This record gives sequence, structure tokens and C-alpha cells, in this order.
Amino acid sequence: MSIWIPFIGTVLGASCVYIFKEKENEMLSRSFSGIAAGVMVSASIFSLLLPALEQSHFLMVVLGIWVGAILMWSLDHFIPHVHFEQEEGKPNHLSRVTKLVLAMVLHNIPEGMAVGIVYASGYKPASIALAIGIALQNFPEGAILSLPFQKYVSKHKAFLIGSLSGIVEPLASLVTIYFSKYLGNYIPFLLSMASGAMLYVVIEKLIPEMAQGKHSNIPTIMFMMGFSLMLVLDQLF
Repeated sequence: MSIWIPFIGTVLGASCVYIFKEKENEMLSRSFSGIAAGVMVSASIFSLLLPALEQSHFLMVVLGIWVGAILMWSLDHFIPHVHFEQEEGKPNHLSRVTKLVLAMVLHNIPEGMAVGIVYASGYKPASIALAIGIALQNFPEGAILSLPFQKYVSKHKAFLIGSLSGIVEPLASLVTIYFSKYLGNYIPFLLSMASGAMLYVVIEKLIPEMAQGKHSNIPTIMFMMGFSLMLVLDQLF
């Protein structure tokens, strides 16, 4: 069940279209990006890197980090999506709505990988803690994605689009769990690879988003809150 918890967080966030009207709020979006970045950095360290270092040589862990980062760089380079209102990826004729969804899908892939590999490594309580932390930061992300879609589609379609953007997480978890059966001796490598993928997303996407616009310490404080929340969850479980 832990692999579905982050998806539930996205669905609940997307349901905000039935409560709030479409509204642009730069500081709110930056704060949510700060929370997400804090959760992901904390998870990459305490839920992924530290267990990997306990089980393997540090050079294997470093290699895994780079493989995860290169994987995300490759996906970022080839998959069409919108980032900072600019189109990235291969030339295409996809709609703007599709590209916005693909941007969120790219963000969700490493999170799904992380939950899946932690579960497959035998740390089931830790996978639940990680899933809850990701679900908490998926709630505002689901809202941020769905609310602006009311410009283009109906509330029901906006909810559906926002919700389905999160389905990639349990799918990525299932794929990771499946392949881990054949890579049992390389679990530490897979843990560090998931960490590298998450760190890439934080540095490439979330930190620039929380830092854009007028200077404010609020997104930084929200980053610290997200980091602390994930650390507490990791210790409780």
C-alpha cells in the first residue's frame, strides 16, 4: 500500500479545483516548491544515501548518484515539457496542457523510484515514512498543477489531469520493485541512484522555482520545514 500513498496525496491536492477558483499566487507556489525541495533533499539523504552507505562502498554510492542524475538529465533533454514558461525537450506538436503534465511526470519519476527501492530493500517501515513525506508535498503540487488548468478545461478535466499526473509514481515504484528482484546484490546502488535522481530534480527544478521573483525568506523557511518533517518521519518509522 505504501507505493500508492504519494498518488493519494496528488489526488487530494487536485481536488482543490472544486474548492478554490483559479488563482495565481507566486509566493504560495514558491513556498510549496520550498517544502517539496526540503522533503526530497531530506529523503535523499536519510532514507536513501545513509542506508546505501551502510551496505556498500562509498564509491558505489557515488556512482549510483551520478547514474540517477544522468538518467533524469536524459529524460529532461528528450521529453517535451514546459519549465519556467519555456518549452524544453525535443521539438514537437503537443499541446501546452500536455507539456505541463509531462513536466510534473518528470518530477514524479524519481519519487516513485525512491519509494519502490526502499520497499524492495526490506525497509518497509521506512518506505511508509518516505511515502507519507512525498504525499504531503504532493498535495500542494497537485493543487498547483490543477488550479491553473481551469483556464483551459473544465473543473472535472482539471481534476483528472492533476490526478493522473501522479499515477507515474506508483508505476515507477512497481517497475523498480520488479527489477530489484533481479538486482538484489545492487540494492545500495539503486538506493543511491534514486537519491541522485531526486537531487537532480531539486537542483534543476525546485530550487530555481523557490528562488524566482522578489527576494523573500519564506520559501527558505518552508524548505527547512519540509526537510525537518521528512527527518522526523524517517526517525518515527
